Amino acid sequence: MGKRLITQARGAGGPRYRAPSHRYYGAISYVKLAKGTMKGEVLDIVDSIGHTAPLMVVLYENGDKALVPAPHGIRVGEQIYLGYEAPVQLGNTLPLRNMPTGIPIFNIERYPQDGGAFIRTSGGFAIVISKEGNQATVRLPSKKTIILNADCRATIGTIAGRGRKEKPWVKGGKRMIARHATGKIHPVVSAVAKNAIDHKFGGSHRRSFGVPTTTSRNAPPGRKVGQIAARRTGRK
Repeated sequence: MGKRLITQARGAGGPRYRAPSHRYYGAISYVKLAKGTMKGEVLDIVDSIGHTAPLMVVLYENGDKALVPAPHGIRVGEQIYLGYEAPVQLGNTLPLRNMPTGIPIFNIERYPQDGGAFIRTSGGFAIVISKEGNQATVRLPSKKTIILNADCRATIGTIAGRGRKEKPWVKGGKRMIARHATGKIHPVVSAVAKNAIDHKFGGSHRRSFGVPTTTSRNAPPGRKVGQIAARRTGRK
């Protein structure tokens, strides 16, 4: 029996493709607060292998703890605020309706009180472009704009860890170690270089004789390889 394709192996679920979630520091989420404003203190700034950005542990005055991405410039022991009347300053979390336009924000909620969904990687930030009624328009780092409920919360500032991708790898060994640490397989062997039993395009020395390289959009894992739902192939 031949080896499974990567898509098949991931679906089967094995230790090689399973996320090491037991090593994660915790899940990122805001404290649910229906009304009012709450003060908190930054207890610690930690690293988690499941996140590219450093995280800050916040203890609020009601005893709740939250784990959220740390903004650039925050320090342990600083006081931050969460709520509708929180002041507009670094590290504070408040609804989009109360934020001035043009200010950088991160960890934006998709729906009110969901805990945060957008902009959670190191160095990332979005900008509030406009507000109208119960909606707010936000520009993401990809230059794409989205319209959200004005009651969705976000944190003011830029996520720490900026420039993480700017450092060169220099040599392949470092890249291999980094890829293996995230659970990715590196290097990746091309399909035509594999044996015929291991892939649809394998065998016959870098040629896929008699095997069409186009496949359906609805093909199952293991057959969904090559040119997915190609509109046309070949030379014009």
